[in-house]
Formats: sequence, structure tokens, C-alpha cells
Amino acid sequence: MLELLIVVSLGYVALLFLVAFLADRAAARGRAAWLRSPIVYTLSLSIYCTAWTFYGAVGYAARSGLEYVTIYIGPTLVLVGWWWGLRKLVRVGRAQRVTSVADLISSRFGKSTLLAVLVTLMAVIGTTPYIALQLQSVTLSFATFAGSGAEAVPPLAESHTIALWVAVGLALFTILFGTRNLDANERHNGVVMAIALEAVVKLFALLAVGVFVVWGLGGGWGATLARIEESGLNRWEVPGGRWAALIFLSAAAFLSLPRMFQVLVVENEDEGHLRLASWMFPAYLMLMSLFVLPIAVVGLDLLPEGANPDLFVLTVPLAEGRTGLAMLSFLGGFSSATSMVIVAAIALSTMVSNHIVVPIWLRLAHGGAVMSGDVRHIVLLSRRASIGAVLLLGYLYFRVSGGGAALAAIGLVSFAGVAQFLPAMLGGLFWRGASRRGALAGLLIGFALWGWTMFLPSFGAGAILSQGTLEQGPWGIGWLRPQALFGIEGLDPLVHAVLWSMSLNTLAFVLVSLMSFPSPVERLQGAQFVDVFDHSSRPQRWSGGAAQSEDLLVMAQRILGPAQAQALFQAEAGRQGLVGYLPEPSPDFLSALERELSGSVGAATAHAMVGQIVGGASVTVEDLMAVADETAQMMEYSSQLEAKSAELARTARQLREANEKMTQLSVQKDAFLSQISHELRTPMTSIRAFSEILRDTGDMTEAEKARMSSIVHDEAVRLTRLLDDLLDLSVLEHGQVSMNLGQARLSAVLDHAVMAAGETGLSLIRDRDGEGLVLETDLDRLAQVFINLITNAGKYCDAEEPELRITARMLGDEIIIDFIDNGSGIPSTKHVLIFEKFSRLRDREAGGAGLGLAICREIMERLGGSVTYLPGQGGAAFRVRLPRKVALAAQ
Repeated sequence: MLELLIVVSLGYVALLFLVAFLADRAAARGRAAWLRSPIVYTLSLSIYCTAWTFYGAVGYAARSGLEYVTIYIGPTLVLVGWWWGLRKLVRVGRAQRVTSVADLISSRFGKSTLLAVLVTLMAVIGTTPYIALQLQSVTLSFATFAGSGAEAVPPLAESHTIALWVAVGLALFTILFGTRNLDANERHNGVVMAIALEAVVKLFALLAVGVFVVWGLGGGWGATLARIEESGLNRWEVPGGRWAALIFLSAAAFLSLPRMFQVLVVENEDEGHLRLASWMFPAYLMLMSLFVLPIAVVGLDLLPEGANPDLFVLTVPLAEGRTGLAMLSFLGGFSSATSMVIVAAIALSTMVSNHIVVPIWLRLAHGGAVMSGDVRHIVLLSRRASIGAVLLLGYLYFRVSGGGAALAAIGLVSFAGVAQFLPAMLGGLFWRGASRRGALAGLLIGFALWGWTMFLPSFGAGAILSQGTLEQGPWGIGWLRPQALFGIEGLDPLVHAVLWSMSLNTLAFVLVSLMSFPSPVERLQGAQFVDVFDHSSRPQRWSGGAAQSEDLLVMAQRILGPAQAQALFQAEAGRQGLVGYLPEPSPDFLSALERELSGSVGAATAHAMVGQIVGGASVTVEDLMAVADETAQMMEYSSQLEAKSAELARTARQLREANEKMTQLSVQKDAFLSQISHELRTPMTSIRAFSEILRDTGDMTEAEKARMSSIVHDEAVRLTRLLDDLLDLSVLEHGQVSMNLGQARLSAVLDHAVMAAGETGLSLIRDRDGEGLVLETDLDRLAQVFINLITNAGKYCDAEEPELRITARMLGDEIIIDFIDNGSGIPSTKHVLIFEKFSRLRDREAGGAGLGLAICREIMERLGGSVTYLPGQGGAAFRVRLPRKVALAAQ
């Protein structure tokens, strides 16, 4: 039986791998409209229904009657009665590009790194018991199939081994599909689709068991309801304080659990999806709870006394010999546990990497490491390590706590922990006066009280807190007893913990916010959050006057990777009417860049990195209007004047640059005329002089005649080469050239170019794997471009050991070939002249008339591609682009 269960489990995991893989591939190819449907979004919210809901709800009902419905009432009230608030939360998330609940709170309060770190640590600690709950549920269900008896409590060593292997497997799956890349929007299409599938599986499994119990064992609805009435589990005895606390905790958890925030806000593609979710997800919860009482009652009647009610969903079918149904039930519980752990691990790893690892690494690096993609590499590495660490913490909690508590009790510990985020979250959304100090005070006090009154006691007496501390308080101070704080006794432990932690958390948040004054950045962010529907399109603006586009590109490449960063900068340059990769650092572009970076490293880190280069944020009139509405007309007029002034300044700067370019071109043209006359006169003088000697001298030896004839020939070749360059450029510029199409591998064209370039003194580094494409183009012309780029590198690379790296790859619909040397590169003041005629970018003598790169540009335009200079790569870097439609896949 156990062997079959392992095979079925592995097959199910393989199916999830396949679904996640296909969804990721469809998203990468832009064919994933179905992945962004509101139904998939609604089903992804089902991660609220974990093993606690699938297994533990029945155990909860068997122990406490109708109290189990509170875990469904809270989310239902939020979705049905607070739809407008959810819409505001999602709008804020999209407008601010937040990646986690820590990112949301830190971004609201001035993009505070300290606040982000605090929320991250609280989230990790608060979620750890819930991960342990999932490991415990899977361990118990495995033990049931292993034949450990009705109570399904395996030997301690065996349970630890099962839990460890489950944790390892979940870590591997999460790393494979949760950290494959960095999406600017932090969306994980493959994982979300797998979770949607698991939502269907666990609902179908629970309904199947319920139908079997009611009609297969209970004799139909009537007889089953009579059993429930007789058992007394349906008695409506509602302890007001406990029910209110449970409904509040379930509602708070739906908003603030890291995994729920991930699917509710971060993974949301369209806030309109909330319309369907507002009724469909409560219906899903209703179906999940429909058969809870029948299964609990029938389980209590059929199974021996002492059987674990948390596993009635599994043990009732097994007791009746329905192995197939029990297997389906196991997969439902397995789906409930794994989906929660996967998304929680993704959310927590994002928070840890964005708000702890990356800021520390950047501080230690002191800006010294500027390699493209290095921050991106650190982010991915830290997320993968964080996933393993999070699951390890869950496993350790499982071992230390003994794994013996009821599933519902463990779940409530986590709910109460993450509920501490609620005052800062809701206060930040609706109260402009909320301050960072208030949020810090509330979170610290609330979390400390939760830890003392609920988290530490959850390990049991003697594990962390001694029996004496629990009964008499620390050092005998009775009013500090964890479950009788300030001397108040007789309260339910849950109500006691929630009452003190949430009330003092909220009180500290409000009082400290009233006593402190928000900083300008906090007030700006507060306006953006509170009035998000008015200002969601107006994020905080920067002043770009001190920024250097090349520095910004280098930073973006470190985080986003070269391809994505260069595409972003090139697109912005195109919108500004500029050529190349360096747009004007306008306030709008800086704001857009910060939002793009925040998707990978979080809002606080992105803000700090952009601010380090720009030198600080400016408060524009438009921003001030978001903070205070007074004198609106005058401020709007001033804002328009400021915008026009900025536009005039940019236009004037562009005119100055154009004038400087014309001046430099004029100088270059004069230099060219001087150079061309020299280049023409020198070979012609040599040809004339030596030909006269050959004509007038009759007693020359054959060796002397051969030497002089060779000189005449070499000078003629030199002259011909110069004239060929001039003619080539003229023909290309006037579009009079005809293309001779042919086929060859890219590697063959590059080999020919390297040989034709001759001895350049360069050490060539080539990526042969990327050169396997078959080209269909004018091979001679393309080779001419490659020859010019290689010889240029040989002339101008000033490194002690000059190297030229040639890489090729497919990017979208284009073939990209990069030529990057290890020299000092081309000064930014010379970038505008790189591809101009007659231009030689170094004052030193390098030979030639400065036509090589101009010819390259004209050839690539005729081939339907381009050649551009790539700044920010260390040395001189040129990128050749060819349209993909002329490339055939290598055989």
C-alpha cells in the first residue's frame, strides 16, 4: 500500500512539474492569455485552504462543533463586504510595483529599509508554525497508509524522516519554478497554474469523501442530519469573544499572510478579476465546508475511540476498504499542504532576498562590483537559499514542538502572528497621518506580545518556557504570566493573546503616529496610497539633472541583466527620438526605471539604488498637490510652467549637443580632407618616384627591379583600398548596391572575418555554441562588417593584454552578435560621432580615414539590421543585430 502511495505521489508531483513547465513556456512565448483568466486567479486564492482546512477542519468540528465555520466566515466577509478595499489594495500593489507584504508596508512609510527588515523577520517567524502544520499533516497521512493504527501517529524517528523528505522535495519544486528568473512584476505563471490545478484536486477529493460518507455510510442527508443532531456537534453555542477573535484572525490572515498577499496582490494581472473572486471564492469555501460536519460525525461513530479526528477524511474511507477514495483523499490533502508551502516559500524568499540579503550585499560591496547581472545573480541565489532556510525552519519547529498538537491550534498561532501587520497595512491605506515611527512601534509591541503570549507557549512546557514560567511568570512576576498578562485571568488563551497583541499594537501605532510628524517622503507616499485612484499614475518623481544615463544603465544591467536593461533603455531612447541606448534621464524615465527595478529587488532597495546615482528626489508641484489640495489652480499652473521649463531645458541641451556634433563633424571633415590628401598623395608620390626610376635607370639588377616593382604594387593596392572604401560608402549611402544572398553558418562567416582581418594582436574569445545558426544574407557584406569591427578593436584596444570577446545568441526575433574588448572603451563625449564619416575617435595615429564604422552602419541597414555601440560594458562594445527571419535553425 505504501509503495503504491509513493508511486501515486511521485506521479502527481510529475504532473505538477509538467503543468508548471508548460505554463512557464507559454508565458515566455507570449501565449498565456488563458493563464491570466479570472478563474485561474480565483482558484489560486485556494491556497487559503491548506491542510488545516482539508484535514484539520473536520478535527476542529469533532472537538469544537460549529466553531470551525469561523475560518471560512472571515475571508467571505472580506471578499463580499470589503470588495472596494481589496480593489484599493490591488491598485496600490500594481501602482507601486510591490512584491510582498513587507514591500507594501515599507513602501508606504517612506520606503523604509528598517521597516521592511522587521516585517520580513516577523513574516518568517509567523509563518514557520504553518509550514510545520503542513509537514505534520503529510507525515500523519503517510503514517496512516503505512498501517500505524487508527491514531496514525508514527514512531518519532519515522515521522521526522518523512517530514524531512517532504520538506526537501517541496524546496526543490519551489526553487525550480519559483526562482527560474526575475520577473519585473514578480509573477510566477507556472506556479500559479499548478496551484489552480491543486485547487480543483482538493475540492474534488473532499467532495468525493463527503458524498461517500453521506450517501454511502450515513444513509442520505436526512439520516446524516439526524446523526449530527444526536451528536450535539451542531449546537449553536457561540462564545462571543472566541468567535469574534477567530473571525477576525481568519479575515486578517486572508489579507496579511505572505502567501495570500502573493496571490491576492502580487500575482494579480487585472483588478477586475476581483469581481469574479468576490462571489466565486466564497462559493468555493462553502463547498469545502459542506461535508465537514457529516465526516466528523460519521468518523466519531465508526472509528474507535482515540482515533485522530484530524485524519477522518482519510481514515474513514480506509476503514471501509475504499482504497481508491482514500488515495484521492490523500492527494487532496497533499495538494492542500504543498500549494501552501510552495507559495509561502516563494513569498518569504522574495522578502528575505529583497529586504535583507541584497541591501547587506550592496553595503558590503561598496559599489565595487559592477559586472552586468551580478545583483541579479545574488538575488536569485539568495532566494533559492532562503527557500531552503524557510522549509528548514518549518521542519525544526515540527521537531521541537513534537508535532502532536491539533492542526487547528498550530494554524491559529500563525494567524495571530501575521495579523500584527494589519494596523500598519490598513492604517497606511486609509490614514495620511500614519508615520513610520508609529508603524515600527506598533509592529514591535504587537509582535513581542504575540511571541510571549502565544508563539513561545505553543512549543509546550519545558521546550522553551518552563512550567514554572507559564504558571508563575518570569522570575516569579505573576502579572507577566504568558496566558494571564497584567493579572487578567480566565480568558481563553487565544482571546487573551489576540486581545493584548492587537489592541496594544494598534494603540502604539496611532499614538506614536499622532506624536510624530511624517517625513516629506512619507507624506508623498501616503498621498499615493490613500488617494491611489487619483494619483496611481503619478508616482514619486525624480530630478534627473545629476544623473548620468550610462551609470543608470550599468546599475540596471546589474539587476535586470544586460538584455532586459538594454531593451528598456533603447526603447526609452527611441521614445525620446534618440539613437542608441542612452536616453535622457528625465523624471518620468527615472520613475519608470525605479518601478521596473522594484519588481526584482523591492521598492525600498530600488529607491535607494536610484537615489544613490541621482543624488536625491525632488518634490515637484504635482507631488505636493497629492499631499495638500490647497491652492490647486495656482499649483497646477506652476506645475505646467515647470514641465515646460524642463522641456525647454532638454530641447536646449539637445540643440547644444547637435551644435557640438556639427562642430566636431566640421573639425573631423577638415581632418579628413587633410588625411585623405595625405593618404592619396603618399602612395601616388611613391608610385611616380619608383616608376620613374624604373623607366630612367637602365643598369638595375633584377633584384632591384623586383623590389621597386613590389613597392609600386603595394602602394597601388593601398590606394585602391582607400578608393574602394570611398566608393563603397557612396554606393551604400545612395542605395545603389545589390545584395547577393547566400547561406552559411555564422561560425564560418566569423572564421573568414578573423582570417581576413589578419594579425591584430588580439586574443579572441568566442562562444562556439551560439554560432551554430545558418544565415541567409549577403555573406560578403556581413563579413566586411565583422572584419571592420575586429580590425577596429585591434587598432584601438589599449589593454596590456588586448582581448576581444565575440558572442552570438537569439533574442526574440533577432540574432545578436556582440564584439566586446577589454580596453578603456570610447569616451561618452565621442559617442555621437562613432558611426559618422571621416571620424577617428582617438587622437593617436591608427591608420585609415575613419570610414570603417560608417560603412558598417550602412551595410547593416541594407541587411535589415543595425550596428550600435553598447555603453557600460567596460571596454568598447559593438552589437550587430540581424532579423530572425533570415536565420534558419541549425540542423
